[in-house]
Amino acid sequence: MMEKQQYITLLSKSLGDRLTVHDAVAPNEVHMSLREQSLSTLPETCSLLIKSFKAQFTTLVGNDERSLNGSFSLYYVFSVPADDIFLILQVPVDPRHMEVPSISQNLASANWFEREVKDWFGIIAFPNIYKLAAHPDWPEDQHPMWKDFDPQAVVPRVKGTFEFKEVEGEGVFEIPVGPVHAGIIEPGHFRFSVAGEPIINLDVQLFYTHKGTEKIAEGLSPHRAVFLAERVSGDSSFGHALAFCHSMERLSGCDIPQRAIVIRTMLLELERLYNHIGDIGAILLDVGFSVGAATAFELKERFMQLNETLTGSRLLRGLAALGGVRRDPEATSLQRQALREMIVQGKRAFEDLVNLVMASSSVLDRLETTGTLSHTDAYRLGITGIAGRASGIDRDFRRDHPHGAYPHLRFRVVTHKEGDVFARMNVRIGEVRESLAMLEQLQHQHLGEQTLTSVVTIPPLRHALGYVEGWRGEIVHWVMTDNAGQLYRWKITDPSFHNWRALKVAVRNNIVPDFPVINKSFNLSYSGNDR
Repeated sequence: MMEKQQYITLLSKSLGDRLTVHDAVAPNEVHMSLREQSLSTLPETCSLLIKSFKAQFTTLVGNDERSLNGSFSLYYVFSVPADDIFLILQVPVDPRHMEVPSISQNLASANWFEREVKDWFGIIAFPNIYKLAAHPDWPEDQHPMWKDFDPQAVVPRVKGTFEFKEVEGEGVFEIPVGPVHAGIIEPGHFRFSVAGEPIINLDVQLFYTHKGTEKIAEGLSPHRAVFLAERVSGDSSFGHALAFCHSMERLSGCDIPQRAIVIRTMLLELERLYNHIGDIGAILLDVGFSVGAATAFELKERFMQLNETLTGSRLLRGLAALGGVRRDPEATSLQRQALREMIVQGKRAFEDLVNLVMASSSVLDRLETTGTLSHTDAYRLGITGIAGRASGIDRDFRRDHPHGAYPHLRFRVVTHKEGDVFARMNVRIGEVRESLAMLEQLQHQHLGEQTLTSVVTIPPLRHALGYVEGWRGEIVHWVMTDNAGQLYRWKITDPSFHNWRALKVAVRNNIVPDFPVINKSFNLSYSGNDR
C-alpha cells in the first residue's frame, strides 16, 4: 500500500514534464495541474493514471475561474481504491479556445461528463460534441454555469430535434415512452427500436427535472447549503447531505465527534434499508407477484416509521449538519427501544419475505437471465453501486475509501457475477442483511457524548471532495469556496449519472414487456441525475 507522499514523488518523477504535482489539505487527495503546453497529452495522461495506478474515473468538474485566474478549469477526479487515494487532475482551459481533447475515446465512463460540460460551460471535449443535459430548444451560445449568466433571465428558445439513433429495416418500429409517466415517477423520455417484441436499441432523454441546484448554490453559505443538499434526490436525502458536509469538513479540517460519526453511519444504513426493501417490492410488483410486493412495502413502511421515530423525518431530513448531526436519534429510552425492536423484528420479517420469493418458481423465471449487464460492459461504462456489484464489479466506498464508522465495523461487500435482474435483487438482499448487522454493532456506541462541533471555520479559495457510499452507489461532491468562504462551485455526482447508460445496454435483446422490471432493478434517480 502506497502512502500519499509516495504518489506525489512517483507522479513528479514519471510525469513531471507534463504536470505540476501539489499536496492537498484533504489527507487522501493528490492534486495535479496539466501544463498548458501538454494539453494534447490529456487522453494519454488519464490512461496512464488508470493503467499505472489502477485508478477509476469518478467525476469531471467544470469551473468558471475567470474572476480568479482568467481561465476556465476542468478537474478530472480518479479514485485509487487499493490505497484510499484520489488523484485530481486540473486542466486549464483558455476562454479564447474552449476545447480540450476527449478522454472518452479510451474511457467510455467519461462520455456523459464531457457532454454535460459542453452544455453547461461551452467547453468542447472534441470530438464528443453531442448534447446531453441541454434540451434541443436550448441555444448553443447560452452557458448557464458561467458566472456572468443570469439565472433569472428568460432565454429565447430555438428549434431543434432529439438526436436519437435511427434503426432501419423491415419490421422495425419505434415506441416512444414518456416523458410523462403514470403514477408519481419523475419524467424521462425513452425511445425503443423494436423488431416484434425484442428491443434492438433504446435511447434516453433526461434532464426534465433539472433544478439548477449547482447554480443556485453559488454564493450560498455552506451551512445553508446543507438543506439544499437534502433536496438533490428525495430518497437519498441523508446521503447527499452527508456527502456535502464531508466535503466542507475535509476542506476545513475540522474534527467530528465520535458520537456524530456513529449516528451518521447509522442513518446511512437506515436509508439503505428502506430503499432496498422498497425496490425488492417494486421488482416483485412488476412481475405480478402481488403478495411478495405487499409484504415488502409493509416492511418498508415500518422502517420509514422507525426513521420518523428516531429523527422526526421519514426521509431522514434535518439531521445532517457541518461538524456532526443536529440531534441524537437514540436520545430517549423510547427511541433506543424502537431501534432495538425493529432490528429484531425486521430481520425476521425480511427473511420471511426472502423465503417467500425464493419459493416462487414463476418469479425466479421472470428475473433470471433478464436484463443482463455483463462484467465487461459494466467495467467499460464505469457502472457503480448495486448495478456494478451485481455484474462482478467489487467496488464500495465504505471499504475502498473508508468514511464514517465503517473502518470499525464488520461487514462484507456483496457481489454477484450474473448481472441480471435476479443478481441486482440478490445484491439488495445481501446488503439488507449487512445493514441490519451493522445497525446491531452501532447501537449504544458513545451514547451521551457530543454530537456537533461548535465551530467550523470555512477557509477561502480551497477545494475538496466529499463522498459517501449511498444506497444506489457512490455519491461524490466537489466543492470550492470563494474569497469570503461561501460556495464558489459545487459539483454533485449522483451514482445514477454513471449508471443510466447501463440500462440502455441491459435492455437489448430483451422483450418490451420486460423493460419495466429491468428499469426497476436499476431504479435510477431522475432528480439526482438531473440535479
